[in-house]
This record gives sequence, C-alpha cells and structure tokens, in this order.
Amino acid sequence: MENPILYGPFIELITMHGLPLHGSLKDEELPVINSGGIVVEEGVVIDTGDYHDLSAKYHSADKFLNDGEPLVATPAFVDCHTHICWAGDRSHDYALRVAGKSYLEIAKAGGGIMDTVLSTRAASQSELAEVILERTEKLLEQGIAIIEVKSGYGLDHENELKMLRAIKEANSKTPALLIPTFLGAHIKPKDFKGTHAEYLAELINKTIPVIKEEELADRADIFVEEGAFDMDISRAYAETLREQGFEMTMHVDQFHPGGAELAIELDCVSADHLETTNDETIMKFRNSDTVAVALPGASLGLGMQYTPCRKLLDNDACVAIATDWNPGSAPMGDLLVQASLIGAAEKLSISETLAAITFRAAQALRIDAGVIHNGARAGVAVFKTDSHRKIFYNQGQLKPAYTIINNECIEH
Repeated sequence: MENPILYGPFIELITMHGLPLHGSLKDEELPVINSGGIVVEEGVVIDTGDYHDLSAKYHSADKFLNDGEPLVATPAFVDCHTHICWAGDRSHDYALRVAGKSYLEIAKAGGGIMDTVLSTRAASQSELAEVILERTEKLLEQGIAIIEVKSGYGLDHENELKMLRAIKEANSKTPALLIPTFLGAHIKPKDFKGTHAEYLAELINKTIPVIKEEELADRADIFVEEGAFDMDISRAYAETLREQGFEMTMHVDQFHPGGAELAIELDCVSADHLETTNDETIMKFRNSDTVAVALPGASLGLGMQYTPCRKLLDNDACVAIATDWNPGSAPMGDLLVQASLIGAAEKLSISETLAAITFRAAQALRIDAGVIHNGARAGVAVFKTDSHRKIFYNQGQLKPAYTIINNECIEH
C-alpha cells in the first residue's frame, strides 16, 4: 500500500461539505478550514483539518505543495453539460449571428447543427477521440475533473454510435472522468425522410439496444424546442427511455418557454438552458429534484438573456452552471469566466456560484462529487492566491495551479 499523501498547507480549504443542494446560500455559510490540509490514500480523501495537526498525525505521509506559497483549495469542478465531441467549426454561423441573423434563422437556412453533423460524420472515431482529449485537457487546466459529454452531431445510427465509442475511448486516456450522454434526439436530420416520431422510433428500436449492449451511455437527452422536438413527442421518447433504464435530461426553454415544465413533470435529472423560463415555471422547481442548469456560454454566444438563476435559487431550486461548450452557440468553453459573468449579472453570492460548479453540478449527473470529505474520491482545484473570492473577482483569469484527481496531482 502506498503512503498517504498530505496536501497543503492551504490558507483556505473550501470543502463545500454540509451545504444544502437547494436554494440560496450566504457567503458566511461557506465551510472554510484555515491553514488546512487534505490527506489522500489510494486516491480517496481520508482526513481534512488543520495542516499542522494532520502533519503530526500522519508523520510518515508524503507531503506535496508545502513550498510556502499562498494556496487556496476548492473541490475540483464539474462541467455537467458539454458537446465537446465534434469535428469542424461554425465560424461562418457566428459571423451571420453578429450581423443580425438569429440562431433559428441560420438553422433553417442550412447552417447550424447540420453543418457540424456533416463534419462529424466525415471524421473517424479515433479523430473524434483525439479532439475530445484536446478539449478535455483545456477543461482540466481549469480545474474541471468531471465532464459530461454528449453525442448529437452524428444523427444517424452509425455516427451516433461512433461518437459514443469515441467518448468511451477518450475516457480511457484521461485522468478526468467523462460521462457520456446520448443526444441522438438533438434535431431530426435533414436527410431523414420520415417524421420526427419515426426518427425517434428508429433511435429507440435500432440505436438504443446497441448502446445498452456496449454500455456506451446510461443517460439520454432531447432538445425540446421549435425546430427540434415538440412536447408530446419529447414526452413519449423520454418515458420510453426511462423504462429502458436511462436517466433523462432535456434542453428546454432556450428560445421558447414550456419545456422545463415537462422536464419537472417527468422528474428528469436536469433541465438545461432555461433562458426563457417564466415565473410560473420557476415556482415549480421549488419541490423538484430536477436540477436547473444554466449555460451562460450560450447566452454570451447568442447575445441573449441569462438563465434567471437568482429567481430560481430564491424559489429553492438546485442551480448548476455549465459551459455548454459546442461549436455553434457556445464556443468559449471556459467555465470560470462564464460562472463569474453570470454570477455578477444574476447577483449570485460566491457560495452560490461555487456550489453551482461543484456539488450542485454533480447532482445534475447524479454522482457524489464536488465536495471534499472523508471517503470521497480525491478531486481538488488548487489556486495560487490568498482568498477564494479572487477566483471569481478575476472573472476567470485566475486559473488553478494544480488539479488533484485520485492519486494524481497535475501541475498546470
């Protein structure tokens, strides 16, 4: 058995342990251990507390980071909504958008998602795995240890499977944890001659059995929106996949309200986007376990309003923030920048913003992560600074110096 490892000392060790999943948070509630340390054995946190007490208790432990620099540690971050498996780019779409065309107008004219679909279909599995790893490395540099990755740019049987297999391949080659989500129901592809319902039936009858057989994903997503899938079709699809053991999430209320109510009604694990969610729907999050996932990268990329995080939190929702990193509406892929900007715009406390990219984001994936406590797998972001407030004060320009994942301490 390897020696335990003692990390620290940290001017501030922010554990996030004991905070509620739902509702608003005050900064004075933030669990901070001053002059703290973390003890890790076989990739698992076995102790936290005062660094000098831990040093005496674990006198034979290997010591890391004790070089006298001011350090702040938080749980490693969770990006619970990304599309980082794609080929090609959509810079042409971006030029049209900033010149005044809407996202839906561009899609109807032949751009949008289908442009990326053609490029992704032309790429091999190994090529897609390589670009996933390149983007994963950039997210790791931001202290992100867990990354949800969607399919959805194949939009036929073989290419959706190719994407999911590429995600599985990439997952075996990175210290980050990649969590796959099947998004064959992104839109109905233009080259499918049947109806929307017939397209989804083909996914259910042909593609889902292979996904289950190869254990490529146990989560699925559907885009509930004008130009994608309507409420009735989405309901039937979600209910069928849930019967087959899939956890469901939904893209909802991005351009038109209504879909979030369906996600809540069906007890989806998350409802993502929510830029146009109205007050009536916001109130329905109060008694729901469906996580409200804000995607400020899409708001920035499309020049539209943010998800109403303040109202959601004040109505006792569980709110997460994710990048939505994709080639069309959210090409930035920088979680700390986006969380800082939406935090300022929506008047979120530091505690609320940090919760939204740690344990509340992990709740959207239904995994135990984003908290530093005994028995948890080690996941820590370490910043060279003297205050956790400066992480968001610097609006994403302060990046972690180290990310600790299981037994590995990655220096950036």
